[in-house]
Amino acid sequence: MSRILIFGVLLATCSIAFASDPSPLQDYCVADANSPGVHNKVSIFVYAVLVNGVVCKDAKLVKADDFLFRGLHVMGNTSNDVGSNVTAVTVAELAGLNTLGISLARIDFAPGGINPPHTHPRATEVLTVIEGSLLVGFVTSNPDNRLFTKMLEKGDVFVFPQGLIHFQKNVGYGHALAIAGLSSQNPGVITIANAVFGSNPDIAEDILAKAFQVDIKVVRQIQSKF
Repeated sequence: MSRILIFGVLLATCSIAFASDPSPLQDYCVADANSPGVHNKVSIFVYAVLVNGVVCKDAKLVKADDFLFRGLHVMGNTSNDVGSNVTAVTVAELAGLNTLGISLARIDFAPGGINPPHTHPRATEVLTVIEGSLLVGFVTSNPDNRLFTKMLEKGDVFVFPQGLIHFQKNVGYGHALAIAGLSSQNPGVITIANAVFGSNPDIAEDILAKAFQVDIKVVRQIQSKF
């Protein structure tokens, strides 16, 4: 009986641990971008510090500016092939987010612009429309691949579950703006088209041709765009 109880406790603990970024163990852990490694006192070598996150800055050196990001009011440049721009505020842009398990992004859309199908491998996203009208959606995992899609207006909120492919499109006549909150300090982004057709090095043409059920010439044409 005791073994079953212990197994149940471990199972429950693991379920909680993998729900999001690890919980902080102190008030803050400001990311130290200037810490390439640590000196081993016994050796002359310098070893890189490998952690699941970013090394903490010395608490005595932390300033209020470490918790500040300016400029989210500035519209992003949407003059590109997809007609959108994402201004991210992750731990890379705001050191004070380190270990806090959150980040956000401003997403600007030109008329007809899209935020192409992509995933965030480490975060759930909650999106709020600030201006304009957006068509949004996400697709569930195999084998159902069910599409959930909705038209959003100013003030509407929509959530994209962690790891699932999702997208947004500006279906209004003018500029559209959305703010997204994400449940990780470093959510990551995998844009499907870029990853599949713009990998480095390229995925073999015959593999993509068979996967997408198209001629190899079509694959080459698409790869050339990335």
